[in-house]
Amino acid sequence: MSEIAKRLRDRRLNLVNEMRALVDEATENNRDFTVEETGKLAAIDEEIDRLDKRLEGVLDQEKRAADADAAFDAIAGRPREKAPEGAPGTGDMNAQLRKFLLGESGRAMDIRWDGTQFRTLSKLTAAAGLNTVPTSFYDRLIAHLIGVSGVMQTGPTVLNTASGESLQIPKTTAHSTAAIVAEAGTIATSEPTFGQLTLGAFKYGDLMQVSRELVTDTGVDLEGYLAMQVGRALGNALGTHLLTGTGTGQPRGIVTDATLGVTGGTGVAGAFTGDNLIDLQYSVIAPYRASGSCAWVMKDSSLATARKIKDTTGQYLWQPSLQLGVPDTLLGKPVVTDPFIAAVGLSAKSVLFGDFSQYFVRMVGGGIRFEQSNEFAFNTDLITYRALLRADAALVDLTGAIKYFAGGAT
Repeated sequence: MSEIAKRLRDRRLNLVNEMRALVDEATENNRDFTVEETGKLAAIDEEIDRLDKRLEGVLDQEKRAADADAAFDAIAGRPREKAPEGAPGTGDMNAQLRKFLLGESGRAMDIRWDGTQFRTLSKLTAAAGLNTVPTSFYDRLIAHLIGVSGVMQTGPTVLNTASGESLQIPKTTAHSTAAIVAEAGTIATSEPTFGQLTLGAFKYGDLMQVSRELVTDTGVDLEGYLAMQVGRALGNALGTHLLTGTGTGQPRGIVTDATLGVTGGTGVAGAFTGDNLIDLQYSVIAPYRASGSCAWVMKDSSLATARKIKDTTGQYLWQPSLQLGVPDTLLGKPVVTDPFIAAVGLSAKSVLFGDFSQYFVRMVGGGIRFEQSNEFAFNTDLITYRALLRADAALVDLTGAIKYFAGGAT
């Protein structure tokens, strides 16, 4: 149990004891409650109801996080404690999934995850050995979803909320400054500037139909097929907006709010040089640059260019990772590719660098809702599956936590 849950529990216990004391006092004196006591009891009862709801929500989130940690441990190959016999998630996952797909175990299942472990998936590709690791439908779906979006591999701050009401988040737009003051001189006022952004809940959906023969054919890797289709569909839809979303009717992308770090030279069709990348890295202030969530994001074709760049001693700036699950590095920082960022070109914002923990991604319900229907396409004997994801995102520090490289204009 977390400290938050313990404090809520202790607060509730104190209120219960306070209520009992009022009841005991009236009982001992053989009298009715006074008007003041009646009002106080009503207020205590209302507060206990509020605490019960908060405590229930906190405990639910902790359970989701524990379930997600166990799933990510399985993907990363980390040992975990054996679940008790008969506990949820034990047994033949393929058999459980197939029962759901046939409508034999309810029509909905929630696929949940905790954002704190996203970066462990950055190298889990088939070529790197993913095919040697046994994974469940849950693991595959999340791996495909995250694998499509580079932003989700950089370690953004993920906020899991139970419901989708508007979430007000403060954002920093400018820092305060200091200056030398003469003896007995007046100290100038300088304060940080804050704004406010609202994270909503945009709904992403995917509808697909599968023949009943495919579902019942035990020789087909239906689990992998559905996980790939749903994960990529939702990942493509959300991933595009996480980079270039306008914030109007869709999440606000990183490129939309990132600030210019370096502009490339002219006459090179927007290409960057090794010096440009060094300048871009150092355009981000030291506290952010030293963060563990600091990373590079670029397109595959841009990374191919970066891998060929050497320093004055002939050493490559790019360094391949020698450890599974650890990203390659460029100038000492992890490199993540994202298909939705612009390619190198005139005036194109083709490279991002900075502290991606300052980018907030809001997930409603903690994950994906996966549902099936046998009646929707009854006349063709197809089983229909629907996957829904509600999310929003925005950069909360506009002072330069994340910078971009822009190609030259000519």
